[in-house]
Amino acid sequence: MLRVLSGIILLTLMFQGMVFAEPQTVLQAGVSLAREVPAALMGTWRVSAKLKNTDSPANFKQTSVDIWNLSRQNDVINLSNPFTGASASINVSYVNKNTVKFTKVGDYNNQKLTDCVEITISGDSFKGTNTLSLVTYSSANEAVLNAKNAEYELYGEKISGSDVLE
Repeated sequence: MLRVLSGIILLTLMFQGMVFAEPQTVLQAGVSLAREVPAALMGTWRVSAKLKNTDSPANFKQTSVDIWNLSRQNDVINLSNPFTGASASINVSYVNKNTVKFTKVGDYNNQKLTDCVEITISGDSFKGTNTLSLVTYSSANEAVLNAKNAEYELYGEKISGSDVLE
């Protein structure tokens, strides 16, 4: 009888320990989408853009031609322009085979420019869109003074090969 009673008490204590135990911290980790970006995206591209629509035609060019140098080091992808000297790390938000969506944000005085690019790579070229948002803030209280938006059609041609630094 003592064995049965000891067993019941032990099971009761174990059950209470499971129910009333303090929550344990769980180590969580994420996988960077940068690792899923096709290596074909890395390298130097000649990119042409054509304005598709905008709410501020006076502020956005109808067409433009630019140079993008995309490189990767570990989980960080960098986009730079050798002509202007501009450089930014990009945030990859979506990858599906050869389609990549990324964002880069730049703060300039009291303005924030957000570029959201989605492209599909096909060999040594890509097609896609670039959605731009230019928000101007008040220097006094950081309230939004205005926002200007544009969407461009993009076409890219690879100039030089891969620049993967892994």
